[in-house]
Amino acid sequence: MLTGLRLGMDFALGCPEGYLPDPEIVTQAEGLAAVTGARLLITHDTAAAVAGAHAVYTDVWASMGQEQEAVERKRAFRTYQVNDALFAQARPDAVFMHCLPAKRDEEVTDSIMEHPRSVVFDQAENRLHAQKALLLMMLT
Repeated sequence: MLTGLRLGMDFALGCPEGYLPDPEIVTQAEGLAAVTGARLLITHDTAAAVAGAHAVYTDVWASMGQEQEAVERKRAFRTYQVNDALFAQARPDAVFMHCLPAKRDEEVTDSIMEHPRSVVFDQAENRLHAQKALLLMMLT
């Protein structure tokens, strides 16, 4: 969020009530948006979050260390699943991104993971190359 806004990129975040980003981060984001002219939207409305998006990005609903919250998070996030209907509300050339590992049919459907505009596996490959470069830098 911060990097995108710093670079002048419009940013929309859709999340359920009770799962808003840290207020200090939101304040920083609002300041960056004011400086760069980028638009920042934080909403509970999934349609508003993806409307006109160039990229739709999601993550697992319960990350490592949050396993005890998995049932509650699944309930809270169930309407935030990236599926065909939601992805269709983004731009016609929008890409789908996920940092992996994905829990298919939870945060994203199979049809979106395998969609022609899914760049999930290219994204993972790029991350691999970045990590290899970092290791090389640290070793030399």
